[in-house]
Amino acid sequence: MNTPSARLRAFGARLRKFRENKKLTQESLASKTGLHATYISGLENGKRNPSLNTLDNLASTLNIKVSDLTD
Repeated sequence: MNTPSARLRAFGARLRKFRENKKLTQESLASKTGLHATYISGLENGKRNPSLNTLDNLASTLNIKVSDLTD
């Protein structure tokens, strides 16, 4: 079973992959989502635990499904 920190690191790696595939910087993703770039960095590094609203916002901005980030 994945520990919470392992799950957050896996989520962060998926988020980074989708962000980079869209040719977005952390700063540009932050701007598009209304989040702060340091928060995006924290998510990608497995240091922050996003809310459901944040997951939906990120997925919508990246034009993917929430499950693409969480599975």
